[in-house]
Amino acid sequence: MPKNHYEILGVSRDATADQIKKAYRKLARKYHPDVSKEADAESRMQEVNVAYDTLSNEEKKKEYDFQLDHPEGFSNYGQSAGAGGFDNAQFYRQHTGQGNASDFSGFEDLFGRFGSGFGGENYQYQRSQKQQSRSYKGEDQHASLEVDPEIAFHGASQQISLQIPSLNAYGEPEVQRKTLQVKIPAGMKEGQQIRLSGQGQSGVNGGENGDLYIEIRYKDNDQIRIEGADVYFTLKISPWEAALGQSVEFTAPGGNKLQVNIPENAQNGQQLRLKEKGIPHKTPGHLYLILKIVNPPVQNETEQQAYKAFAEAFKHFKPRQG
Repeated sequence: MPKNHYEILGVSRDATADQIKKAYRKLARKYHPDVSKEADAESRMQEVNVAYDTLSNEEKKKEYDFQLDHPEGFSNYGQSAGAGGFDNAQFYRQHTGQGNASDFSGFEDLFGRFGSGFGGENYQYQRSQKQQSRSYKGEDQHASLEVDPEIAFHGASQQISLQIPSLNAYGEPEVQRKTLQVKIPAGMKEGQQIRLSGQGQSGVNGGENGDLYIEIRYKDNDQIRIEGADVYFTLKISPWEAALGQSVEFTAPGGNKLQVNIPENAQNGQQLRLKEKGIPHKTPGHLYLILKIVNPPVQNETEQQAYKAFAEAFKHFKPRQG
């Protein structure tokens, strides 16, 4: 007498969804035709697939349980029917609309989703025979790479190590470590991506590998911050340069020498914009200078007297009032 779906998976009718999934995974590893040494692996795997496809779907399981409880209503299902004329494969064909009872979609649950896109619909693994297995492109993977701001202006080649989710021969998830050389061109904006073709997750059954997308992030430091193609640069100036409005020369991010006019009575934290002096993108960003007034330290009597004279000249100035 043919077994019903519960007997095929070795679970009771009150088994939970997790218990059904666990039983399926165990049998899939045992009978998968790619790895099994069992003589009847192909047919056994077919039974397991059909059983799991039904019992893992709440609606299909409910209808299947009803037919198990009312076998008399399904006595015309054919010569291969079990008790009461019920036939597993025929039930499966009816509910999937497929003509081949060996097609199934249960492997999505076997492989699952790991991180940003591991498995997924590409691993709704369907087969009728081992020789007729479909191939699927691997999932694209995404990673971020933090680099020094100077790379935005000059570009660089940098080695990175990544852990890419993959599947072993048993259909089980594993992590593959990759070391890649990434060429970062000059002019990349913060958040822009580099695409490495074929360096993502491995394909299934000979399918193409997915791609790897690396998002570029620039490290912030005490002097430079990058937002998109715009660069924010802290420019240190003296009190007299701030007060008198002098022209100063400085080395900008990227190494270029630039000249800027400091406005009279400039304040600490004030910003000056130098148009299109930011990252040399297709549409160049701007360079924003954030003024930081630096007071010189007193190191001798002459300098001390200079500060006293300064204080005398500005004795009316009350910085903590108003």
